[in-house]
Order: sequence, then structure tokens, then C-alpha cells
Amino acid sequence: MSSSPAPSGSGPVTDPAPLSLCAREPRVPADRLVAEMVPPPRFDSVRFSTYIPDPNQPSQTEAVQVLEGFAASLGQEAGGSGKRRLFGFGRAPRKAAPAGPRGVYLDGGYGVGKTHLLASLWHATPAEPARKAFGTFVELTNLVGALGFQQTVQTLSGHRLLCIDEFELDDPGDTVLVSTLLGKLVDAGVALAATSNTLPGKLGEGRFAAADFMREIQGLSAHFRALRIDGEDYRHRGLPEAPPPYSDEEVTKAAHATEGASLDAFSPLLDHLARVHPSRYGALTDGIKAVCLTGVRPVPDQSTALRLVVLADRLYDREVPVLASGLPFDQLFSDEMLNGGYRKKYFRAISRLTALARDAAKLTNSR
Repeated sequence: MSSSPAPSGSGPVTDPAPLSLCAREPRVPADRLVAEMVPPPRFDSVRFSTYIPDPNQPSQTEAVQVLEGFAASLGQEAGGSGKRRLFGFGRAPRKAAPAGPRGVYLDGGYGVGKTHLLASLWHATPAEPARKAFGTFVELTNLVGALGFQQTVQTLSGHRLLCIDEFELDDPGDTVLVSTLLGKLVDAGVALAATSNTLPGKLGEGRFAAADFMREIQGLSAHFRALRIDGEDYRHRGLPEAPPPYSDEEVTKAAHATEGASLDAFSPLLDHLARVHPSRYGALTDGIKAVCLTGVRPVPDQSTALRLVVLADRLYDREVPVLASGLPFDQLFSDEMLNGGYRKKYFRAISRLTALARDAAKLTNSR
């Protein structure tokens, strides 16, 4: 970004300093949390027609066809036909919730396009945006924390569809909370769709994630049809490896040269995340065009790691490239973390940060 000409009689005008995430302490009103329950910017324009199934994975084509039928069935409900079509998604007018499945669960590994398909379902469902909601499991629990349980039930009960991305099975308390919430919404006639991840080491074990999901949601399992989506991570399919980390000087130079970029040292940023509620991490990145980090190192503990995962999700949703010095992103988490109960989250964060690191290569011409 070039500097403006200096006014007559003044000294030279230099480029403004980069932004800093550590300097931000956003406050997010509850109504914004509700209004933002739509597919993130990365998935604004996705549709079933833009999903490119792997020809070697027929389950991907099948998933598209089933979800298109699901969306169409919700449109039939809206028309008041009362007919029960695709696996019982019809709705009895203003009576008890209909019997049979009211939702779909997309079961598969990292990067097979589950979020793309979930967002496509949201877009294809014939309803005003205010009557369909899309959010991650964490965003849903944050909404309950902001509104309270009863108000969340009341707010979402008028929706035709609730899409939950990255359903978490590793926190028993949150899982029970969300399961109870979904039970109330099903009783109100809300259709559901959810995704989660099969663990990398479990991809050969069939319905591992689906079985876990159905067990954890207990009484709600009858309301979901599980769709298996096989395939490899598209973020790495046929693409080069993530670029190695840059030097501190390269990262700093790129931050000063990129309008809207932030520049932070990694350790102070981790400390700052502990002072900002994860529900505000999206607001923390408002207006940021690129994130530049110096001194990336392994995260010191589980709590810090989980906060970093949420930030990585928000940056990925908003397509914010990440340019970094220090260690590569696949060395962020210890072997103990990657083999522990939260490993799904850590592998997802590595995958997404790797994709954002590739996107950041355009910020510097030094290689």
C-alpha cells in the first residue's frame, strides 16, 4: 500500500501501523449472535450445484441427492401439503411433532465437503433467512449462554431448519445441553441437520462417528438419518504442501504493506484470547483482511489450544489468510493433545490453518 503525498511543509507520511488483535476487546449483543446464525462468508455462494463430488466416492453424489430431496420436502411442508415424503419429513399442522426422522447427520472425515453441503441445504431450503439458522455447535452453546435456555428455545422454535456444523461429542455437559435443546425444537416442528468428523485414525471403521453421535444424543437419535460421506481432504487434494514459515522480518514487512492486516506476536495473542469470550472471536476479526503472526510455537496447554481452535474456525469461515513465522502449524499441538479427547478439533484446526497459510503466500513476493 503506497503512502499519500506529504502535505506541504510537513514531514514524510509513512504507512499506518498494522492493526492488532490484542488491542481489540469486542462486545457482542445477544441479538447479533442470533442475526449472524447464517452460513459464514466462505459459504455465501455455495450451492448443491457447486459441490464437485469425487467420482471415486459415490457416497458424495448420493449425499447431494438425498439433501436436495430433504430441502424439497421442507418446501412441501411450507406449502401446507401435509404429505409425508422423504423419510417422513412431513409436518402435522400445529399438532404434536411428526413421527419419523426430522433431520440428517453428515458423517465423514476432514475436508470431504460436509460444511459445503450443510450450507447448500440452508440456501436451498425455501424459507426466509430469519426462519432458518446455521451455526457451529460452539456458536449454539454460546447463544444459550447469552440468551438463556428458555429464550433460545423460544427464539429458534419458529424456524423451519436448524443446521449445526461440527457437532461436538467431547464435552458431556454441552452435549446434554444441546441434546435437550434439540428435543424441544423437534417438538416444535423444527427440522435439523448436523455434521461432525470421523477421527483420522477411524476412517476404516465404518460408522464410528455416526454411532458416537447417535449414542450421545440418546433420545434424539430416531430423528436423524445418517449419511456417510467418504473421501480425502479436498483442502489437500492435489495441492502443494503448506509453505514453510516465513521470517519475522518477512511477516512484519507484509503486515505493513497489506491494508487491513493485523500483526501480533503469537504468545501475547494466546494470552489475549483468554480474556475474550470465544463467542466474540468473530467480532475480534471484523474488518481484518489478513492475520500476520510472529513467533508461532506449540500451545502450552489444553485450554489455550481449544481457544486457538475457535479462532482458527472464525478465520477460516471469513477466508482470512494467515502469514506466520516460527513453527509450522502442524507442530502447534503436542502428541498428547493429538491423541487425546479433543483431537478432532486439533486436526480440524491444523487442516484449516494450513489452507489459510497457502492463501497467505500472495501477501509476500519473497519466495
